[in-house]
Amino acid sequence: MYDPQALVAAIREKALKFGDFTLASGKKATYYLDGKQVTLDAECARLIAEGILDLLAEDMPEAVGGMSIGADPITAAVVTMSALRGTPLRGFMVRKEPKGHGTNRFIEGPVEPGQRAVIVEDVVTTGGSSLKAIERVEEFGMQVAGVIAIVDRLEGGREAFQSRGYRLRALLTIRDFGIEPPPD
Repeated sequence: MYDPQALVAAIREKALKFGDFTLASGKKATYYLDGKQVTLDAECARLIAEGILDLLAEDMPEAVGGMSIGADPITAAVVTMSALRGTPLRGFMVRKEPKGHGTNRFIEGPVEPGQRAVIVEDVVTTGGSSLKAIERVEEFGMQVAGVIAIVDRLEGGREAFQSRGYRLRALLTIRDFGIEPPPD
């Protein structure tokens, strides 16, 4: 069962760092959420997967996935937990670059064009990484039904997705940690 307070406590203990950081978006920040500290932790991965599956319950897609490597452990946890719940999903990875041999594809996994997919992400700031994943997934021929993040930093990602017709849902926002986003 998903317990948001347990996830907040785990992220606070294992993944939330304070200092001076440059984020993947290029933005400067006084805190950093190191998502891999929780997505690669067994109990946290279970909590995350349960929360994501709860969000998906009313409109279950056929597949979940996102940009490698950040989304890979989230995808694996959700796919595994979906099988345990009796609602199996397919997982996929979006490569930053095609591997240059074999199928030479950006999308890897047991998915097919025409399937509905949700993009998963650990932390959303501006949404750039997930928007790139959406582009690749749609080029492949899948239909993107939205994005789910573990934490929304409330720094423009939601608006970036909305402006392109996608819905962002998050298990938590930065406010759940007592942090206010910077003013616009």
